[in-house]
Amino acid sequence: MSELPEGLHALPEGLHAATARPAEAAQDDVLVSAEGVVKYFPIKQGIVFKKEVARVHAVDGVDLRVRRGETLGIVGESGSGKSTLARCITGLHPVTSGRILFEGTDITKLSKSGLKAFRRDVQMIFQDPYGSLNPRRRVGSIIGDPFAIHNIADGADRKKRVQELMELVGLNPEHYNRFPAEFSGGQRQRIGVARALALKPKLIVCDEPVSALDVSIQAQVINLLKDLQDELGLTYIFIAHDLSVVRYVSDRVGVMYLGRIGESAAAEELYERPRHPYSAALLSAASIADPDEAERAERIVLIGDVPSPIDPPSGCRFHPRCPKAQERCVAEEPALVVRDGDAADHLTACHFPVEPGEVLAHEHAGISQVSTEPELPEVEQ
Repeated sequence: MSELPEGLHALPEGLHAATARPAEAAQDDVLVSAEGVVKYFPIKQGIVFKKEVARVHAVDGVDLRVRRGETLGIVGESGSGKSTLARCITGLHPVTSGRILFEGTDITKLSKSGLKAFRRDVQMIFQDPYGSLNPRRRVGSIIGDPFAIHNIADGADRKKRVQELMELVGLNPEHYNRFPAEFSGGQRQRIGVARALALKPKLIVCDEPVSALDVSIQAQVINLLKDLQDELGLTYIFIAHDLSVVRYVSDRVGVMYLGRIGESAAAEELYERPRHPYSAALLSAASIADPDEAERAERIVLIGDVPSPIDPPSGCRFHPRCPKAQERCVAEEPALVVRDGDAADHLTACHFPVEPGEVLAHEHAGISQVSTEPELPEVEQ
């Protein structure tokens, strides 16, 4: 079992242990859902007449549901499509196909005015607290932008609201006129949180909000997000590489690989009993604070590199690296469904899921991938 990072696992004074979401939160109270969401990025060649020669399959048929008041964690290797999915959900990227429903409304068909209204309810906290803030603008105007864009408040009223937000996230309201460069990394991320909270959204997408921060500052920001969720009834989609942080903050976790969801389950269920071989390998790579337990743990080493999203493998996309791969995995794409013996909300896309007590550490992939880096065809200029 993985341990929480320093500053979280010890639970010192002022640090709050994870608490389960209230049982009364209705299972069918879905705030946002994705149905067969696909996002391809075209690759074009040519100078005058550009021709599409290939596509990057960033997100390829994702289905998920986020219930009101919960935190859905999304994990996976770099390039798995986590951030692209997040930007599709927030309306920053138009989808290639599929639907995204927010409170029953398909946001992929909204007009510009409809998207503007939608963005009052959905906000995003970006990964880089340095790059997401305009260094030439004062903090007060940055946090006050949502009020200006939506014509909600101006003048003294806007300044008052901005200072209230700064105080809410633990910043000194007197620093209203400072520039971002005058704040530390953790403080800049708090500015981003304050900006996201300005319009009282129902959903906040956190795209690796603590990965660029020191460990001690990570704990502060994570606890701030949890406190705000309890106080304001927020719903989070939390994307991160740190598996311990995801376990700490999430009610449910989805594991992505090459643009698809491989497994989705309640956080504790997935961490204690992963069923997809990729989930098991990912969790085996998590750091363990206890040296005795770390010595006993067996690392699952995957063979080869992640295939190219330009030309993903047939069937199960994990089969070129999977220690349990068989011929069926090459020919047939597994459905994301409940497997025998699993809870009703534990979904796995695998023909041969990992059984309790099964050891994968010394197995090797049985199916090889012919080419993971396809050459693009030549196009006449």
